Amino acid sequence: MPPDKFALILVCVVAAAGATVWIAVLLATAIKVPFGWLGLIPAVLVAYVVFRVISQRVGNARQDHYDKMDH
Repeated sequence: MPPDKFALILVCVVAAAGATVWIAVLLATAIKVPFGWLGLIPAVLVAYVVFRVISQRVGNARQDHYDKMDH
């Protein structure tokens, strides 16, 4: 990947993260949500992604490399 394309992607990701944090802070101050509850949102999203990845790996027989092993 060319360095200029990588730099552009990095700038876009940082800008999107900054905009997300800025909007979240604006919403939190408008709704008067305690700051600790805002940490719960990313934790729930990460737990959901982990759950989906594990459930997909368990349900997919093609990805289970250990079923055909001789013990």
